[in-house]
Amino acid sequence: MRRIACLIALSLTIATVAASQPSLPADLRSRTIATPDGAQIYVRYGGSGPVVLLIHGFGDTGEMWGPVVRDLEHSHTVVVPDLRGMGRSSHPEDGYDKRTQAADLRAVMTTLGYDHSAVVGHDIGNMVAYAYAARYPDKVERLVVIDAPLPGIDPWDEVKCSPQTWHFNFRGPDVERLVKGRERILLDRFYNELSAHPERIDEATRAYYATVYAQPGAMHSAFAQFAAFAKDAEDNKVTQRTKLTMPVLAIGGEKSFGATMATSMRNVATDVTGAVIPEAGHWIMEENPTPAVALITEFLGEKQRAAGDRRMARGEYDFSRAEAGGTGTSSVGGMRTVVVKGDPNKAGLYTIMLYVPANTRIAAHEHRDDRVATVVSGTWYFGYGDEFNAAALKALPAGSYYTEPPRRAHFAETRTEPVIVQISGVGPSDTQFINQVAKAKGE
Repeated sequence: MRRIACLIALSLTIATVAASQPSLPADLRSRTIATPDGAQIYVRYGGSGPVVLLIHGFGDTGEMWGPVVRDLEHSHTVVVPDLRGMGRSSHPEDGYDKRTQAADLRAVMTTLGYDHSAVVGHDIGNMVAYAYAARYPDKVERLVVIDAPLPGIDPWDEVKCSPQTWHFNFRGPDVERLVKGRERILLDRFYNELSAHPERIDEATRAYYATVYAQPGAMHSAFAQFAAFAKDAEDNKVTQRTKLTMPVLAIGGEKSFGATMATSMRNVATDVTGAVIPEAGHWIMEENPTPAVALITEFLGEKQRAAGDRRMARGEYDFSRAEAGGTGTSSVGGMRTVVVKGDPNKAGLYTIMLYVPANTRIAAHEHRDDRVATVVSGTWYFGYGDEFNAAALKALPAGSYYTEPPRRAHFAETRTEPVIVQISGVGPSDTQFINQVAKAKGE
């Protein structure tokens, strides 16, 4: 009960202190998700399209990803957790090794209904991102790591002996007593020493994070992240034996790790692209976010652009890697979507494939764009009207065709078998259920 009260107090305090930055878009949803070992992970999520998991590091929280999320949320589904012991997440006594935290985030993803994703990390978030990709390689489509080394992976021994990494072993009860009430002083040292332009880390950002890290247990948990590096190094030396095969983008700040990021990642991955952000040290999202956001967006979009020429037999649609729901669908439970061509979020032609489980009923809804559809497999029961009417349904077996004119309400159901439907339209698309439309009109 005391822990719950502390979490509520933390949320209220953060809401009071936060100014215009750092912040995430207000339209993101939020929830707290329990992990298998009892940690409570706070997460913001929203948008539509391919899923991207964004993992922060020390000295900030999920809010650091504001510039990236604002660029991505119209074309991607973003998932932005606070790591265990940080931000609005709980403060367990242990579990700060990065493989355990990867399991935390896997629990977040599966609870939200997401399976596959791209993963982006910064600082300690890199270490968790690598652990996630190594532990669940078939679930990660692309990996972006930003300006921090991996414990145990060259040049780790050189990095941990640098004067700038003194904090790797700065911990213990006396240290926590020294820092208590002086969190701003400690964080300012990181912001000032590890940046190329400390003046770009503004007062609102510094004050916000100082308040976050002054919460009960926050610095103890932060120091525990560093204390776990020895265990992380052992784990990474094992996982390094099997290199990652997904595309990796390794970004370094010009005045920080720079091109070393790509050199290091080639020790653990086979397909690595390197990039250096000019006029930036370690705190890239605060110092020079524009080129970093452009690189990340471009890299994540390459998979979609690679799907230009496609010939697919019915059995080749991989719904195990599909997103749940998505733009232009009713997003009912169990529905999966594969975007075959284009992007239903944007202007232009698109085609999507929908997998609808057996015994699924879809209430009356409408879309803004003009669409045509073909039933690929199963029997689809489809009708037009402002409310579901079983008597108005028509059985459409595989090979059948139907239309969804703009703002023409329709409904459907499956019965004893799942159905696959192909839908083409000219975006941008949307979905509005008729009861929501009526409510908006005051009917």
